Amino acid sequence: MQFYIVDVFTEKKYAGNQLAVIREAASLTTETMQAIALEMNYSETTFILGDASRDGGYDVRIFTPAEEIPFAGHPTLGTAFIIQQKIIQSPIEKVILNLKVGQIPVTFSYQDQQPSELWMHQRPPDFGETFTPDTLAAVLNLNIEDIDPRFPIQDVSTGLPFIIVPLQSLSATKRCRVNLDRFEQLIKTSQRARAVFVFCAETYQTENRLNARMFSPYYSVAEDPATGSANGCLAGYLVKHRYFGSDDIDVRVEQGYEIRRPSLLKLKAQAHDDHIDVFVGGGVVLTAEGQLV
Repeated sequence: MQFYIVDVFTEKKYAGNQLAVIREAASLTTETMQAIALEMNYSETTFILGDASRDGGYDVRIFTPAEEIPFAGHPTLGTAFIIQQKIIQSPIEKVILNLKVGQIPVTFSYQDQQPSELWMHQRPPDFGETFTPDTLAAVLNLNIEDIDPRFPIQDVSTGLPFIIVPLQSLSATKRCRVNLDRFEQLIKTSQRARAVFVFCAETYQTENRLNARMFSPYYSVAEDPATGSANGCLAGYLVKHRYFGSDDIDVRVEQGYEIRRPSLLKLKAQAHDDHIDVFVGGGVVLTAEGQLV
């Protein structure tokens, strides 16, 4: 059974977020898929069930080391890249993934016949409960003053929910350290979110607009280098709460610097009367391939 390793949300090898992609996986049981995901031990591992499309898309399942999830961002882009490169094997404008959350389209741009940038159109964001600054300050080992009081701490989902936390400074972002006991209490009382995503308007690189980090011990991911699903939620949040004073955004987000996996995610979003359109994009690089034995 063929597998591939790609780095997602990066323009070079050994940066961004690692992903293992297993091909022709329909014969595997759910338990075996989960065991392989734990063996790979990346934030996520994906399984392409077969090389043939169904209803215009390719059936894909996504697993963290702890459990199967309905949607995730960098696995969507990375898997679409492998489908285009290894199954379709020709430049194509769009690849559709059939995920637990539904069909997610990924569009491609090319340079010298090779994919240069991939974009996914996420589901419209759904805005859930809000949380108090003291609760999240305790979870993240921060002072209440580190949290930006102008904007809410809110559960947002485009298929996988995250608690979005606006911070005042890059210093605060760097100092985040998850208190596992407080995190466990938070997850027990949270209606649906099992991960925390922090961001601020100060950055390491001047060409980027926001810095972000994602923590989810619940999914056995202490910290994720680049989180496409969470950044999609962030894109919707920025528009809904007019973080930049506008009903549409086009921004670059850096993530993963604190764990030596610098990543770049590009966000576009626009408000309409009844929904917000969210797009998340970035680069994908193949780093390894082999066979499961």
